[in-house]
Amino acid sequence: MAKVTVRYWAAAKAAAGVAEEPHEAADLAEALRAARERHPGDLARVLQRCSFLVDGDPVGTRAHETVRLADGGTVEVLPPFAGG
Repeated sequence: MAKVTVRYWAAAKAAAGVAEEPHEAADLAEALRAARERHPGDLARVLQRCSFLVDGDPVGTRAHETVRLADGGTVEVLPPFAGG
């Protein structure tokens, strides 16, 4: 298990009620599952629309189970943004 920091932005931050928090997970799917369990309610709905960066790299369309997390890494949770 890797110890990572999950950072929430915009609507994800509002739904989680925190800007960031630590999680232990082997892959992105596991980290997101833990986040949904820790913050039941709106966060699950918001996460369905988010994009993710893992250590600065876009996840894109890769299956979240295939995105391995490194100890000390960062997961950025990015809801859709309006504007330019």
